[in-house]
Amino acid sequence: MNIGDNIIYLRERKGWTQRELAKRVGLNTSVMNRIESGERPAKDEEIVKLANVLDTTTDFLLGRSAKLDSQNKQKEFEAFANDPTLEKWYKELPESKEEDLRKLRKMWEILKDNEEI
Repeated sequence: MNIGDNIIYLRERKGWTQRELAKRVGLNTSVMNRIESGERPAKDEEIVKLANVLDTTTDFLLGRSAKLDSQNKQKEFEAFANDPTLEKWYKELPESKEEDLRKLRKMWEILKDNEEI
């Protein structure tokens, strides 16, 4: 993946439009479009701003590291864990069958091994 693909990936995970990200970073939307599409290289200071705004590392953006910043993963987990729509699931979980809990743990391990979590 190139820097544009990584920016798009992180931007979409946050649910932001290209225009929103450009505004947060202080870039013109057309410049952000050209960076994401690979038509224009990002300047060093833009890469640093993008990493800060997207809660990741410059190494991830540049494709030098396949792992997101651990702080970012923690924030994403906290947002997931605090989602009010999951409250019902949390309440029902202790009452689940042991077999279902084993399946859930196996799915968790598969996602973790594939670095999706």
